[in-house]
Amino acid sequence: MKEQRPLRVAELIKREVSRILLSEVEDPRLRGFTITRVEVSPDLKQAKIFVGFLGEAEEGEKYEALKRATKFIRGVLASRIRIKFMPEIVFVADPTLEKAFQVVELLNRLEQENQ
Repeated sequence: MKEQRPLRVAELIKREVSRILLSEVEDPRLRGFTITRVEVSPDLKQAKIFVGFLGEAEEGEKYEALKRATKFIRGVLASRIRIKFMPEIVFVADPTLEKAFQVVELLNRLEQENQ
């Protein structure tokens, strides 16, 4: 039963952080993002939020904006989620989207070469 709680908290954090970033954070650099997954430690003290950005804007700039907004996001999250201790949140770059686009691009090139 205890193994399920971090998974449920992770899903809740994923959903709420997405909503916060979409509706309450006004920084234009934080548009076009995808939260791919959230990992919560078994003791619920830390949540790693894996984020990928779409588009060609400077990724480092976007992650810097996320780091600056972390305190605000955590505060809003604490008001929405009722748990005893709010986990520290850490945003982590997730290269999954970028790799997926590279694979699609390679497949398109192969298809064009075969035609």
